[in-house]
Amino acid sequence: MADPPPLIAAYLRKRTDLLRFFTLRTGSAATAEDVVQDLFLKISEMETPSDLRSPEAFLYRIGSNLMLDRAKQQRRQVARDHAWSREGVGDGLEPVAQEPAADEAMAARQRLERLMAGIDKLPPQVAVAFRLHKFDGLTHGEVAARLGVSRSSVEKYIMTALKTLMAEIER
Repeated sequence: MADPPPLIAAYLRKRTDLLRFFTLRTGSAATAEDVVQDLFLKISEMETPSDLRSPEAFLYRIGSNLMLDRAKQQRRQVARDHAWSREGVGDGLEPVAQEPAADEAMAARQRLERLMAGIDKLPPQVAVAFRLHKFDGLTHGEVAARLGVSRSSVEKYIMTALKTLMAEIER
């Protein structure tokens, strides 16, 4: 079997390093994987330049250009989507709804109703501790001081409430 062209051979040797490099640059392993895949497609269609001294450096340069092109395309898409939603209506289209879909809102409302009903079913001390911690934002220590119980008791109350309420919501 014939040896692969120099760019393909360099790509195969450096693929892991390329992934690591572009993951650090993009902040996303999935985006880095896309860039490295696009890089392979690009080099598989081109002939190796005759004056190429460093195939590895050439790979990083092409990959960087692909990464920048991808970032520009995403910024344009975000700007276009933002402009479209800001205008609201265009070409006879319905305005973009800022609210969740009706079925999602209904499901969330039903979960909230089950949650509130579940809180009402909790033992009084557990319900008060849960409300103070989750609704009023008090720490476990602050709840303990307010209720005159230990911090450990408050932690147990919160765990009891969470277990009970999760079961209630899932029903």
